[in-house]
Amino acid sequence: MTEPVISVRDLTVEFVTRRGTLRALDKVSFDVARGEVLGVVGESGAGKSVTGSAIIGLIDPPGRIAGGEIRLAGERIDNLPQERMRRIRGKRIGMIFQDPLTSLNPLYRVGEQLVETIRTHTDLDAAGARKRAIALLDEVGIPAPDRRIDGYPHEFSGGMRQRVVIALALCAEPDFIIADEPTTALDVSVQAQIIALIKRLCKERGTSVMLVTHDMGVIAETADRVAVMYAGRIAEIGPVRDVVKAPLHPYARGLMGAIPSIEGDAERLVQIPGAMPRLSNIPRGCAFNPRCGEVFERCRVERPELIDVEGRQVACHLYDREHQPARTGEIAA
Repeated sequence: MTEPVISVRDLTVEFVTRRGTLRALDKVSFDVARGEVLGVVGESGAGKSVTGSAIIGLIDPPGRIAGGEIRLAGERIDNLPQERMRRIRGKRIGMIFQDPLTSLNPLYRVGEQLVETIRTHTDLDAAGARKRAIALLDEVGIPAPDRRIDGYPHEFSGGMRQRVVIALALCAEPDFIIADEPTTALDVSVQAQIIALIKRLCKERGTSVMLVTHDMGVIAETADRVAVMYAGRIAEIGPVRDVVKAPLHPYARGLMGAIPSIEGDAERLVQIPGAMPRLSNIPRGCAFNPRCGEVFERCRVERPELIDVEGRQVACHLYDREHQPARTGEIAA
């Protein structure tokens, strides 16, 4: 078995505040294989973006990585000096942000930004870097790239700006790309184009991607595997087809049940009661227990760990064969 491009083990991220230490990620573990797209999904506050920020080394004070480790192709990177991590960021790990204008400086032409990034991470001269920038713009579907390279960000549409950001992420041919909500600000037709582009680049380049989103439609269309996060932990992780069609964790079932079907065979969509808990008020035991329709006493006192079930992993006491509950169906007060 080949070594994963990214290996995360027991990653814990905390934020120190005047009210105490808040744990945003609690022992998160997963691998991403070469050429694989791992989707990470969950409600706002689940820890999706914090996971990506930790991997790329962008957790700023008062945040800190309080435990665990992150390895890139076997090399540990979570404890590197800032200067060393800066060289890895962009060259070996790329980033695609939700808002293209977060990545693009409005005062500089698109070509200048691409050329600067290419020259920072490669040995190409200015002419060679410009040639490569044009080729990248062509690869991501920018029409007339030799002319558009001299345009400013505001001269591009939202979808075209996102393509430029993807080109920026590809400049140094990274091993791994973190795509944080890359299609949220785009209309449906442009979303489909960006999804198809990401899938094609993974297939042709062998680049691995961690796709962070709240949109299960994007996950189902793009990802090979999916990790469902809740309150800073992974609730379920496995092949996307299995998780989407037959989710195991009650929270994952709720998410999938809230997706409308084109067949329209369901009378009503599933509604998950309550809301994601605040970091300052994570419930004891399973964090999902106040919202779960299958809660029993063990859920309220003991935090479930990920266990292997049917070719995937799920953090739920319902699947612990040694302690099978009597399912009460009650919802915790």
